[in-house]
Amino acid sequence: MPRTFDPVIRELRGMLLQMGSRSEAILEKSLQALEERSEPLADEVDVDDIDIDRLDVAIDLAILEALALNAPVAGDLREIFSIKMIATDLERVGDLARNIAKSARRSANRAELDPPAELYRLARSAIDMLRRALDAYARSDVETARGVLDDDDLVDAEEEEFIAQELAEIAGDAAIAPQAVDLILVAKNLERVADHATNIAEDVILIIEAQNIKHATKLGAAK
Repeated sequence: MPRTFDPVIRELRGMLLQMGSRSEAILEKSLQALEERSEPLADEVDVDDIDIDRLDVAIDLAILEALALNAPVAGDLREIFSIKMIATDLERVGDLARNIAKSARRSANRAELDPPAELYRLARSAIDMLRRALDAYARSDVETARGVLDDDDLVDAEEEEFIAQELAEIAGDAAIAPQAVDLILVAKNLERVADHATNIAEDVILIIEAQNIKHATKLGAAK
């Protein structure tokens, strides 16, 4: 017999995956704006972020209604809680894309400084982590989720390497400092995208295995 809560979960999952698709797209667009020095594209990012915020609010309302009108069991509650957490991470990805768009807008009005290939390598790594984390959620794939967790250190290392490179460039030519600082800000935003992808992967594991691994290493060391 179908459970009365199943349609609720399906609706929430559909809304969340729509939000995930838009979060990936807005991130790609913000990087395109940076690469093309395009203020119109940067402006589109601001508009797209509002759509993501609307979906975040809609998920909140749907969750409140579901809890008020239904009697979810433990597994349902775990997924609803995780859906809310993932939606929060995706909303913040939209905010990070807006930050990147701001850097793109400033760069468009300064002397041209092509972003190094290393920045786009970092971007591809962060976007790939986000995409795989969402895929892990869509397919209930724990192994893919664990693979995302494994890649977080790689993105951290790529960010540190890029920032060190840019600081060395600034030391050699102070005139490029404004542009280079904006590229460093972009790198930091991309690293934060990877952190949110990691959070999503952790929530996938929570849903499937009922295992909360957030801060597991730090908490284990504190014992």
